[in-house]
Amino acid sequence: MVALDIVEESNARIKHGPQDLVAVFVGATNGVGETTVRQFAKYATRPRVYIIGRSEEAGNRIKRECEDLNPEGTFVFIQRDTSLMRNVDAVCDEIRKKEKVVNLLFLSVGTLEVDGKTEEGLHYASALTIYARNRFIMNLLPLLQPAQSLRRVVSVYGATFEGQIRMDDFQASSLGLMAKQGHTASVTTLALEAHHQFAPEVSFVHNFPGSVKSGIDRGSIGPLMRTLKTIFILLAPLVDIPLEEAGDRHLFLCTSARYSVGSEDEAAGVPLTDGLALARGSDGRVGSGVYSIDAYGESASPKVERLLAKFRSENAVQRVRDTIEADVKRALASD
Repeated sequence: MVALDIVEESNARIKHGPQDLVAVFVGATNGVGETTVRQFAKYATRPRVYIIGRSEEAGNRIKRECEDLNPEGTFVFIQRDTSLMRNVDAVCDEIRKKEKVVNLLFLSVGTLEVDGKTEEGLHYASALTIYARNRFIMNLLPLLQPAQSLRRVVSVYGATFEGQIRMDDFQASSLGLMAKQGHTASVTTLALEAHHQFAPEVSFVHNFPGSVKSGIDRGSIGPLMRTLKTIFILLAPLVDIPLEEAGDRHLFLCTSARYSVGSEDEAAGVPLTDGLALARGSDGRVGSGVYSIDAYGESASPKVERLLAKFRSENAVQRVRDTIEADVKRALASD
């Protein structure tokens, strides 16, 4: 475990590093996204931050809170339902018109809904956790690549819990909860590896947030969702990571050189201190640039690394990438 005091010390040094960082937070109107963007505002010097979310009320509130924390920063809220690929493209177009580079792309959009399809024909949950995230990465990668001080993508889902992939049910529409988590976690990690192949100068972190109080279950319906909500309410006091700690830990993932593309990375982020080393990547190599990280900043187990290696030997990285691109193309053609 990366101790909290090390995390906090690293974050405190952000203000002494590069200024005018540009960050995009998708799914930032509750939970992990909200607390992380708030901590980013607290420490960064004159940042320009785009906050993407569904709730206009929450988005405007968070924007005001960030402005209070950092009056020199620029904070822009964009209200969109990012389960629709056309909306993802519209958001990215808006950002590209205003920015030449992006330093950080933080993706935490998700849902506990297990049923239903979007207007574009994608399974709703996978539209958020798989397709929207990868569409944001694909669209904004050309802005991340030329950044000089930090080049990082962080995707918050189920890292270190990677499981079997079901190519015959890629959108996980008929999988049980545990099978869906393992499937989507593996797809997330392998998709990041695919993006890293095209942009080796950008580092990619897939992490598991732990149990953090959020609004991910808002709007959820049905007996299963009601049962899950009840369980969460009962167990939350025992297992929840405090929101501010979650924000600090995720900010560390976003900015520490521990998760860079290696010791020679000129845009590695906050330099490492004594006792803190480069993390082991998803391929088992130290500093390889793609990471599967648990709630406390540590890399996936050897068992997970072996599973991911098996997938690579079966050409799963390319198959995952091709399937995502084909499904997104069909979704956009549905209009």
